[in-house]
Amino acid sequence: MVPLAVSLVERPPSILTPVRGRVVPILISLAGACLIGLLVYGVTTQGASRTLDEAVAKGQRPPAPQAARTLPALLGAANGSGDSLTAYRGKVVVLNFWASWCVPCQTEAPLLERAQSRLQQHNGTVLGVTYLDASTDSRTFVREHRITYPNLRDTTGEFAHAYGTDQLPESFVIDRDGGVVVVSRGEIEQPRPGSAPTSLGPFLDKAIELAESSS
Repeated sequence: MVPLAVSLVERPPSILTPVRGRVVPILISLAGACLIGLLVYGVTTQGASRTLDEAVAKGQRPPAPQAARTLPALLGAANGSGDSLTAYRGKVVVLNFWASWCVPCQTEAPLLERAQSRLQQHNGTVLGVTYLDASTDSRTFVREHRITYPNLRDTTGEFAHAYGTDQLPESFVIDRDGGVVVVSRGEIEQPRPGSAPTSLGPFLDKAIELAESSS
């Protein structure tokens, strides 16, 4: 019986060894992939241009990048004029980069729609631009959130990158002459506690004030 006991004790290591041999390389591969992903994210984040932010912070109104660039319209969005920012010259524009898979974009969509109804009264508009998003998903997003403002599609990401956009959502207020006035990196700020009932938050309030004062 002693030899049997010995064999039972020795058998588990012989079974586990091959498994362990397969698991370790897999774990190493996963760790390597994660490390590469973090490095790539770090490079893209560090490489994002903040030229617009710096100019606006100095009180300047830099021209909106690639204003004449033609972008395809997103079918299913409500009436929009033209397919480039140049077509909106003379209007106050809230340029909003978004995608259907972006959770913060879902949160701010109702706020943008509320802003649209007020901007329209003063020759202004929200202009959405989808970022590397499947058109069918974008249309579903527009329908589910009952979006009426016009939307264009950035199918290559080049238009968004011209604004230093590498994360979503990001938004910009553009004046009637095509100059960038306000920059919002990340989700648009919600109305602050104690603010006026008509407030839509600091960012959108500035856009509406600009539209009202220059109409």
